[in-house]
Amino acid sequence: MKILHVDPETEFGGGERQVLGLVRHLARRGHENLLAAAPGAEIVRRLPAADARLVPIGIRNGVDVVAALRLRAAVARERPEMVHFHTSRAHAMAPWLAGAVERSVVTRRMDYPLRHGLRSHLLYNLAVDGVAAISHGVRDQLVAGGVIAGRIRVIESGVEPPGELPGPSGRRAARERFGADGQVVIAVVAALVRRKAHDVLLHALAELRERDVSVLCLVCGDGEERGALESLARSLDLGDHVRFLGRRSQVADVLAAADVFVLPSRHEGLGVAILEAMAMALPVVASRVGGIPEAVVHEETGILVPPEDAASLAAALAELSASAELRGRMGTLGRERVLARFTMERMAERYETLYRELRRGEVGPVDRGPAEVE
Repeated sequence: MKILHVDPETEFGGGERQVLGLVRHLARRGHENLLAAAPGAEIVRRLPAADARLVPIGIRNGVDVVAALRLRAAVARERPEMVHFHTSRAHAMAPWLAGAVERSVVTRRMDYPLRHGLRSHLLYNLAVDGVAAISHGVRDQLVAGGVIAGRIRVIESGVEPPGELPGPSGRRAARERFGADGQVVIAVVAALVRRKAHDVLLHALAELRERDVSVLCLVCGDGEERGALESLARSLDLGDHVRFLGRRSQVADVLAAADVFVLPSRHEGLGVAILEAMAMALPVVASRVGGIPEAVVHEETGILVPPEDAASLAAALAELSASAELRGRMGTLGRERVLARFTMERMAERYETLYRELRRGEVGPVDRGPAEVE
């Protein structure tokens, strides 16, 4: 099958990692991939020529008429059997391709409420043939926003689990790099933006300090909230209990040094960073929002807490900090869960099935509701 993927984002985030992983596995399965993206985007720099061919199109915003006409011309020239829109800015181009594409699908990654109205009806029910939601939490928001339930398929994000975990010497070396000296190391890997709720985490760390629980928190990521968060950490007198590492292209050393992974998000479609941590056999403490409960099984692979609740977050971190046995058991079960359900290979298989259903014009079964999720 010839598939045109549309991802115009110039920054490289979790969604772009998902696109690269998808095209890589689709290429291995014999499909021909094209990627419509801005020529200077980071995703283009990281795109292996063997996985996809670039169709250079920058999309400035959702009403970029020039980009829409260029995309329509590319579709006429390349004649893909499937067009896959991967972001909201890409999805805004879908109505411009009416009558020009054989089949199309959009992936929705965020669990923000969808505004019920003519625009969302056009984009989700008319301009594309199908919708992929990365979790049942995202699916529920789409249905609440007026998207026809039978058009939605839940296809969870995937990760590439490491074949081997770092042994004791590898973990020791990683911990030494970050100056962890007998402390329990907590890691968070996320953009420093409000929806990730690092401020709640900092208040939880302050409470742990008051309880004399010795932890070191490694904050991996950057963003618009960094200055405010560093200021908050100083005002809470966290001192050496928290390290802001900035953005890192590879986070394996951070995860290798960690004993616990935390993500206290206010909103989260699924949480790929959580899956990456579970693949490294780390127990997870996270907020019960969006699709996170579909990744983390409460009291089995981690602990789920209410959002915006620093006290509950501190209590969960204290519980895991006190028991290496509990951390080990949850971490093992978490890795097993990722290997069984959340790999890139499985994600690509499910997209391949969806593409074939759409090409045959098959509506397919309606997805199960959250109560039936395994």
